[in-house]
Amino acid sequence: MQDKQVRLLGEALRSRRKALGISQEELADKAGLHRTYVSDVERGTRNVTVKNLFRLATALQIPASTLIRHAEARKGSK
Repeated sequence: MQDKQVRLLGEALRSRRKALGISQEELADKAGLHRTYVSDVERGTRNVTVKNLFRLATALQIPASTLIRHAEARKGSK
């Protein structure tokens, strides 16, 4: 993934997490990941693996494909 795409996916994850009113720590716990990993993904400094994308999406109660679509939509608006 290109850096911009990584950042946009992170923004989509953060937006969904905040819409649910949960912290990075809560999301990390639900997804079985470390909080710093979630933080890095949200900031776009770490490329998320497919496996972890599905784990995060499940924890966020949203299909992974929807997160990707949201990231693609942000790409068009920036």
